Amino acid sequence: MRLMKKTLIVAVGLVLASIVQKYRILQYPIAPPEMDLNKYWGFGNGAGYRENRAVEPFDISVQPKVIEDLKFHLNNPIKLHEPLEDVAFEYGFNSNYLQSIIKYWRDDYLPKWSERERYLKKFDHFQTEIQGLKIHFIHVKPKQVESKRILPILLLHGWPGSVREFYDFIPLLTTPNDRSDYVFEVIAPSLPGYGWSQAATKQNFDTTQISIIMRNLMMRLGHETFLLQGGDWGSIIGSNLAALFPENTLAYHSNTCLNFSPIAAFKAVISKLFPWLFYAKEHSVFFKSLGKFVVDAIEEGGYLHIQATKPDTIGTALSHNPIGLAAYNLEKFSSWTNNEFKHLNDGGLTKRYTLDSLLDNVMIYYITNSITTSQRLYSENFSTAQHLEMDRVAVKAPTACARFLYDVCHQTDYELKDKYVNMIQSTYHEEGGHFAAMEVSKILYDDFIQFVKKADL
Repeated sequence: MRLMKKTLIVAVGLVLASIVQKYRILQYPIAPPEMDLNKYWGFGNGAGYRENRAVEPFDISVQPKVIEDLKFHLNNPIKLHEPLEDVAFEYGFNSNYLQSIIKYWRDDYLPKWSERERYLKKFDHFQTEIQGLKIHFIHVKPKQVESKRILPILLLHGWPGSVREFYDFIPLLTTPNDRSDYVFEVIAPSLPGYGWSQAATKQNFDTTQISIIMRNLMMRLGHETFLLQGGDWGSIIGSNLAALFPENTLAYHSNTCLNFSPIAAFKAVISKLFPWLFYAKEHSVFFKSLGKFVVDAIEEGGYLHIQATKPDTIGTALSHNPIGLAAYNLEKFSSWTNNEFKHLNDGGLTKRYTLDSLLDNVMIYYITNSITTSQRLYSENFSTAQHLEMDRVAVKAPTACARFLYDVCHQTDYELKDKYVNMIQSTYHEEGGHFAAMEVSKILYDDFIQFVKKADL
């Protein structure tokens, strides 16, 4: 009996020692993976490929036939199922309100399309070819800078957004004011496969590969060092860029700081079991209990699962289907802006946005037919990115993590600090959700400026 007890004690000790050792190993960052910085992603095998390095103005004008085709679709009689009694957006986009959206799109928005197109052209658009892909970007240089210091910044959007998210944010960055000694030269690309940027034709084109293209774009424009700001996919791409290219990264600011490393997952559980140990009581409203987190992940994560496994199937259902596309896209602008909006018959969409701004974003997907290619990023990233372990590669540049209360999820500094080893700013905002640049651009700008001052660039 004593022998058995001793054996059991030794076995338990060995298991615990193994766990502790594994924890210690996972806790430390790893070196960046070796990456091909010129990998070809265009059509064919790239034999004989010669990159056209020219940066040229890009006309985003839409062919009249595309608009006429859209009018035809919106004019067709629509047969939608009535929503269940006393159901708003709990089952997804409310079909009664969808009829109102369609009517506004057809009768108010499209008749003034020339005005909306001029608005989308208010910034200078360009295109250049990188690694076999034609990459579109907005480029805005500040004017009347006087004694301000000019810093280049790369703005990175996510899904289901586009560069349209930045239209209120860009003027704040490029216009001098008394609150900041800095003014910014903005480069805001459409991610490959989104909007006017060409999609990759090969598998394994994940956020790490996109970060290389984004870095190469900035180098093409003459910026050896630059700032990064992003949310959603833009946050992950920016994080990867900062981790892979510390020599090019002045600082990294995100409104969706994330860390999916094994150690962060362990810490997430610990922080939810013992929340009082990891954040101040006044910030508790930002962090969900473990049960609430799981329930919300199941309820809101259906899109992620299908796009990560069958992006072309859902893409087929939405391509050249403006009504389905609008419902699928705008439903996220409802629940990701504030999940409580699902209890409103109109999804609360016009509480924080104008219908014109929302339809601008839908139009970018429609006129470029990019919904399928945009969704493929989920499949590529979840199937290939994990083996690179980018979440274990440290971001050494000064980092700021801004949390907006109604965003889909938040992580504690405890979960983030193993990746963002130089986090100099961590903020909490009780207004705003997932699309901060579009919804609360001034608050995001103030947070960003506060960070740049701290970084002392």
